[in-house]
Amino acid sequence: MSKKLLSAVCAAVLLAGCADNINSDHYSTSATGKVSTVAQCTVLSVRQVKVDNGDNSAGTLLGGVAGGVAGSTIGHGRSSHALGAIGGALIGGLVGGAAQQGLSSQTGYEYIVKLDNGQAISITQGASQPLMVGQRCLVLYGNPSRIIAQ
Repeated sequence: MSKKLLSAVCAAVLLAGCADNINSDHYSTSATGKVSTVAQCTVLSVRQVKVDNGDNSAGTLLGGVAGGVAGSTIGHGRSSHALGAIGGALIGGLVGGAAQQGLSSQTGYEYIVKLDNGQAISITQGASQPLMVGQRCLVLYGNPSRIIAQ
């Protein structure tokens, strides 16, 4: 039983660690070689934010399975094993969901910038290269869009 529990916990940790890289200096291979429109801007506002994908279902599921397996070993008799499995699954699901959220959330910045044409836009991106209010920057329109120092 302990090997099954260990496998489930390891799988939950690995899935939770698969957070997207949201930094402005990270490109996927499919994004290279593509043309983006660029506009000059000035940073008006910077706000630190937490970014997560909002889906903790994998951690909840794997935690529930691991908790159910572990809980089923509690007690003696059929009803004790069943109650232990149910309780373990509930607790494991809560812990697994919380673990995935904690492991996959990232710190980012929400930038509000004023384009040179007068339009104001906002972009949220990773915190690898923070920008300052008043700083001149470039907006790279694409998927994802980015703001980079000029």
